[in-house]
Amino acid sequence: MTDENATVPLLEARAVTFLRHDEAVFAPQSFQLHAGDLTWIEGDNGSGKTTLLRVLAGLLHLGAGELRWRGEPLQRDDCDGDILFIGHQLGLKADLSPRENLRVAAGLHGCRSGVDAAQALAGVGLRGYEDEPVRRLSAGQRKRAALARLILLPAALWLLDEPYANLDRSGAALVDRVLEAHAAEGGAALVTSHGAPGLGSGAWRRIRLDA
Repeated sequence: MTDENATVPLLEARAVTFLRHDEAVFAPQSFQLHAGDLTWIEGDNGSGKTTLLRVLAGLLHLGAGELRWRGEPLQRDDCDGDILFIGHQLGLKADLSPRENLRVAAGLHGCRSGVDAAQALAGVGLRGYEDEPVRRLSAGQRKRAALARLILLPAALWLLDEPYANLDRSGAALVDRVLEAHAAEGGAALVTSHGAPGLGSGAWRRIRLDA
C-alpha cells in the first residue's frame, strides 16, 4: 500500500443530509472515516442519528451532498460486503439458529481471514446456544449473535445503531472489545449511542447532530 492510498479515507461525506418533505432532517454533515477510526454520532432523540446511518448504509436516499468510498463516488455494487449496518432490527432470521444465520451471511459475503462461525459465536458468549432458534434467545443473546456476525464477516466499515442496547455490563464491555479489535485491524466504525461509548474518550471522534 502506498502512502497516498493509506491517506485515502474509507468513507467521505461531503455536505450530506436527508430530506423529508423537502426539508433537511439534520444540517449538512461533512466528515471522513479512515482505517482505524471509531466515531460516535451524538445527539438528542429526533436529531437524525439513525437516519444518517441509514443514508450511509444505502437504506435511505441521499437528499443532498456526496458520498465517496475509498476516494471514488460511492457505488453500492462496488462496496457490497465492505459496509455492514446493524440497526434496531438485527437482520437475523428468527427461525434459524445463530450458526445458521452466520452460515447464510458468510455465503453472501465470505469470512474474515482466520475466523469461523464457531469461533465467532464462542467469542461473544454464545457457546451452547449455537443451534438454538434465534426466536428463543433473549434480546441480549440476539444482540450477541449480531455481534458474532460482525466478527465473522470481512466488512471494513461498521455502521452500528445503538449497539449497547439490550446488553448488560458484560455485554457492553464485549461491544467495546469487538470495536477495539476491529479498529486495531484497520477497520472503522460509526456508532450511535444515547450515552458515551465505553472505550476511553480519546479513542473516539465525534459527530454532533442537533434536532
